Amino acid sequence: MNIRQGIRKRHAEVHTGALNDILFILLLFFLIVSTLANPNVIKVANPKAKSDTRAKQTVVITVDKDQNIYIGQKLVPFDQLEIQLQAFLAKETDKPSVVINGDSTSHLGTAIKVMQVIKKLGATPVVAVDNNGAQ
Repeated sequence: MNIRQGIRKRHAEVHTGALNDILFILLLFFLIVSTLANPNVIKVANPKAKSDTRAKQTVVITVDKDQNIYIGQKLVPFDQLEIQLQAFLAKETDKPSVVINGDSTSHLGTAIKVMQVIKKLGATPVVAVDNNGAQ
């Protein structure tokens, strides 16, 4: 005689209905946070101006208050600037533009030397400015 014939086995189940909602919220959170992150690690105070410069950024060159020159986030000595910049500009098919992100307390001469190198390579130099607080 089989006593267990009428008893069904119950299978343990985990309710995953809310898991989709939680994953969607986490994905949305990380997408928003990643777009707010600034890729430029080098902090400079841009000069103030009435109009903002908008251009397609091929390369960003930063000149900080100590006259250090960076291509992207990499520190480059001035004598190597032309060689390093040429490697970035060789990838472009149309006329590239190079954004100069200079500190407002840096010497103008360094930025002008960088602009001369950019023009020598056939690119368009664009100076980044901060239009907040300009009078």
